[in-house]
Amino acid sequence: MEALQELLGAGEGSLWAMFVVAFLAATVLPIGSEPLLVALVRLDPGRLAAIVAVATIGNTLGGMTSYAIGRGAARMAPAVEGSRAARWLRRFGAPALLLAWAPVGGDLLCVLAGFMRLSWWQSALWMLLGKLARYWVLAQGVALL
Repeated sequence: MEALQELLGAGEGSLWAMFVVAFLAATVLPIGSEPLLVALVRLDPGRLAAIVAVATIGNTLGGMTSYAIGRGAARMAPAVEGSRAARWLRRFGAPALLLAWAPVGGDLLCVLAGFMRLSWWQSALWMLLGKLARYWVLAQGVALL
């Protein structure tokens, strides 16, 4: 545990690491931010709120990057109106992005939201709420251990 503390540090560097990892995890890169969040909360439970806030902001901005990629692709690619995911997203709209945190399909939802030109601010809001809820529940669970 001491080696992990030295590696992550207890200062602002650990929050920057959380931001970068959370951002990258919300893109199409196959990494997860949860292990780092768990480690940081276990190392410094007094900073739980800051860790969750930084992870949420980074993950939401990563999701919005995926949204922007989808929006850009909409100009170049043919419409995907007939796909099951598009029909589902059209039915529920931006609130479906509460599930943008999901490990399977969450990133695709963000890209598809941009592709379908859903409102960017509504998409960002629903992404933020879903990601905040996920990180908060996980961090609270770790803090109870």
